[in-house]
Amino acid sequence: MLALTATITAVCLSVLSGMQRGGLPAERALWVAVGVVLVIAAHLLPALCRPHARAVRAAGAVIWFGCVAATCYGHAVFFLTSARHAGELRAAAVPVVTPQGRDLTAIARDRADAVARLARANARRCAEPCPSLTAERTALAAKLDAIGVEQAEAARHRSQQDRAVAARDVAQADPVTGPLAAIGWSTSRADLLAGLAFALVLEAVACFAWLLALRPAVVTDAAETPAHQGSNGVTVVPVTPVTPPSHDKMQAATTSPEPMTVPTEVGRVLEAVAAGELRPTVTEIRKYLGCSQTRATIVRRSVEAAMDLKESIRANPPSGIHC
Repeated sequence: MLALTATITAVCLSVLSGMQRGGLPAERALWVAVGVVLVIAAHLLPALCRPHARAVRAAGAVIWFGCVAATCYGHAVFFLTSARHAGELRAAAVPVVTPQGRDLTAIARDRADAVARLARANARRCAEPCPSLTAERTALAAKLDAIGVEQAEAARHRSQQDRAVAARDVAQADPVTGPLAAIGWSTSRADLLAGLAFALVLEAVACFAWLLALRPAVVTDAAETPAHQGSNGVTVVPVTPVTPPSHDKMQAATTSPEPMTVPTEVGRVLEAVAAGELRPTVTEIRKYLGCSQTRATIVRRSVEAAMDLKESIRANPPSGIHC
């Protein structure tokens, strides 16, 4: 259950990653197909290569490393893209401050012009009282005051905009990887490492779960009767006594084939042992068949059971049968 769930999750990640990386529909379909093949290969190769010879396992290990690296890269693409989308949604929730009034540059230009005009008005002198000059000076001073108020209001709006931009930047950053920038890591590097870590853990869980789920059957050493020794790979056909009155039955029983059938591997080993080409040891059997240690042990037990059964039948034939 765990292995299947992990594989389905990884396949879904590869599908979404392929759709995010492709442009045209055909490109997306090919990216998705490649990702699914790599995921299944990365999850099942360790379990499928375990019963085979060492050379096959070595080649499978190289292919498996490549599949895991490519799969982790695809998963990292999905994690980074989804993190960016989540950041954009968080940033969109921050209120937007729209600029109001004139820009500070235009206000500063008007203020400079008003200051220059007021300076020229103050420089003018009249021999007699000049009401017009006094009025001009008063108007320019009032205009400077109004420009100062407008400039302060524009500065306040600018500060609000800066705070809104900073809030959007904070909301867009990942709440976990964002603080890593305080220790010298860039946000992009922290996001990449986090995505690769998630992908690697997921692949490790899936591979290990499939390795346990597809493990070979365990052979026990429990004592068995000759009629049930076929569970170790040797099928025993019981020999029935021949009644004396029937000569045909006697002849059929004496000419019957060997009372057992063995699998191909066990038969090959039995023939090699009988010909003196092989010793019935686990090491010799493993080298002869090119199989794993576990498989060689199972074959050895089956061979020993078959040899013991043959010896017992030859030493103690059933009553009524004359060899």
